[in-house]
Amino acid sequence: MSTTKIQTQKTAFYVLLTYIGFQLSGFIVLIPPVRKVFLHFINKDGAEAGIAIAGWWSAISAIIAFIVCIILINKNKNFWNIFKGEKASIPVSIGWGIIGFFLVYLGQSIGAMIELALGIDYGSENTETILLVTEIAPVMILASVFFGPILEELVFRRVIFGSLIQTQNFWVAGIVSSIFFAIIHLDFTHIILYSISGFVFAFLYYKTKRLLTSIIAHMMLNGFVTLVQMNADKIQQIMDQMPK
Repeated sequence: MSTTKIQTQKTAFYVLLTYIGFQLSGFIVLIPPVRKVFLHFINKDGAEAGIAIAGWWSAISAIIAFIVCIILINKNKNFWNIFKGEKASIPVSIGWGIIGFFLVYLGQSIGAMIELALGIDYGSENTETILLVTEIAPVMILASVFFGPILEELVFRRVIFGSLIQTQNFWVAGIVSSIFFAIIHLDFTHIILYSISGFVFAFLYYKTKRLLTSIIAHMMLNGFVTLVQMNADKIQQIMDQMPK
């Protein structure tokens, strides 16, 4: 095995460890002295205070994890060189990212119908939790819509899918990485929805050979869900006022 490949694998491993640390770092705000520091800056009481702290820490830890990943990746110029052939241009990659949003949305709609046929009710507990935190601490949007998707694409598409695709075909790499993507959301009732989304993101990355594409689609999906859910009442009022 070449020195370059070993170095790239190490970088991928460190990025994975950074993401795991980000996911587990929420326990830090449970430490009384740390929690007390946050309470000095949060004008909330009771349960809302705890939720606000969770939102702020999610945003802060996501930003920190993102910066650490960028530093790690910048030390290895070969980190992105996993596909043979020419990468899609930036405009084409952006275009596919936008198309990808609609592909993911379509895939989730099909997945929702499959789940309903299996007797699984619509609505994700994971999404509802994130939206609850966002309502109390809007800063959570930084984690759920911006830095979170970037970190997840780095880990599940570049690290996991990108490592597998070098020895396996697209289907194996795509399915395995999408299952891991679904598992990390800890919403096993809707594992079909998350797996479909992960597979489409993998396809977008594979299609353009640029992670930018799946990042755009992922951000747009999370942003759309957040926007719709946060304004559900207003949207319903508008629909009720429309002529029938």
